[in-house]
Amino acid sequence: MSGFREPGGGNDARSRLLPLKGSFMGTSATDAATTEPANAQQARRSMAPSSGIGRQQERLGWLLVLPSVIVVLAVAIYPLLESFRLSFTNYRITRPDRMRYVGLENYRQLMQDDVFWTALKNTIIFTVSSVALETVLGMAVALVIHSQFRGRGFVRTSILVPWAIPTVVSSLLWQWMFNDRYGVINSILIRVGLQDKTDNFSWISSPTTAMGAVVAVDVWKTTPFMALLLLAGLQVIPSDVYEASYVDGASKWQQFWQITLPLLKPALLVALIFRTMDSFRVFDMIFVLKAYATETMTVAIYAQQQLIATGRVGYGSALAVVIFLCIAVMVIGYTRLIRVEEI
Repeated sequence: MSGFREPGGGNDARSRLLPLKGSFMGTSATDAATTEPANAQQARRSMAPSSGIGRQQERLGWLLVLPSVIVVLAVAIYPLLESFRLSFTNYRITRPDRMRYVGLENYRQLMQDDVFWTALKNTIIFTVSSVALETVLGMAVALVIHSQFRGRGFVRTSILVPWAIPTVVSSLLWQWMFNDRYGVINSILIRVGLQDKTDNFSWISSPTTAMGAVVAVDVWKTTPFMALLLLAGLQVIPSDVYEASYVDGASKWQQFWQITLPLLKPALLVALIFRTMDSFRVFDMIFVLKAYATETMTVAIYAQQQLIATGRVGYGSALAVVIFLCIAVMVIGYTRLIRVEEI
């Protein structure tokens, strides 16, 4: 056996295996690049309806979708286009007969409006703070209620209570809780010794703590929604992936960073987009707590003030367009930053 040799030597045998390997794995990157578009085109041609029955089914599908498309066009697309059109006018509710197109005059005024820049800064601070806290807390809550323990169904139901309460009702509740004389927040701080009995601090009225109080209310209310979306993403991750990593000696921390978080990207992307959109255009909760106060005024509140309170529809429409463009930029940024691979 020691004198046995492959015919032609080991190097010749390996050289004869290389073409076979290339034919199995694919000829080359260039050939693969040219083959994939051809395969994609062939797949699209095969998916296209080639028979009369297929074309009838496609027409039926469009007919079934048509009512929803009409509703979307009526309640979303048309108001958006109308806002764009009005933003180039000087239209006022009190003087509708004097409306004329002014071009980019409203946007030029925005660039010189100190109240707008303050509202934009407040909106960015509120959005970044609330979304960041809700993402971290929502992830923690989702991981906890995803695990197996007694009473998990009751806990899953109970955490949705803050989110189920109407925003106006929860804002009024927190307004009383933050009250300087009757609020439960000051009462708790006094009992634990973190505040003097004679110091009735007004969390909402003080400019230094108003934004923090508003963010706290939003985090309390919307964290369950974030946890619900992330829990849905956790439930579709196969359990055998964790079992295989456990056999390989991976710790819980390694499983989270290398398995849970990458596989949770689609759900995380959807949750971030939804919460960023809602936070950037927030109106009702802050308006109930602080109305038109400058320290917490957002772009949405400023737009409502210009549209309704002062009747400057053209200028208010320009503010609404700015909100739309900012949200569009952030959504594009999320999709670029959190790349989700299609399987």
